[in-house]
Amino acid sequence: MIRDDIKDATITAMKAKEKERTAALRQISAKIKDRDIEERTSGKDIPDDELVTSVLQKMAKQRRESIEMYEQGGRQELADAEKAELAVIEEFLPQMMSEEETKAAIEAIKAETGASSMKDMGTVMGALKAKHGAVLDGKLASSLVKAALS
Repeated sequence: MIRDDIKDATITAMKAKEKERTAALRQISAKIKDRDIEERTSGKDIPDDELVTSVLQKMAKQRRESIEMYEQGGRQELADAEKAELAVIEEFLPQMMSEEETKAAIEAIKAETGASSMKDMGTVMGALKAKHGAVLDGKLASSLVKAALS
């Protein structure tokens, strides 16, 4: 399980006295615990690895946006700190689908659902997320679905 890998990495980083890595791993653990609490109160039952992956994807997206903003603002030292955190987060994310794999999945879903116009974009995206949610880059998939349906 990804959760166990994160705990093991945290212990290893603490023993090696890697302060930045330890801080990033603790932040990941805290976000996962927050999400656990949310799920407990919502009554939904999500598989553990899927929950952890969704938390990690959200954190990675936030880091990428921050890096872009810091670089535009001329704050390279902050961008570098975010890049270091992003590297730690990406260690635990599953390998994302390539552009070619995403295109193939879109074509398969188009064939299954009979989607042919932009009106069907929600149907195609929903099916994509249901089948490949943990390894799907949503931004890439959205642009490819738009291109495929237009």
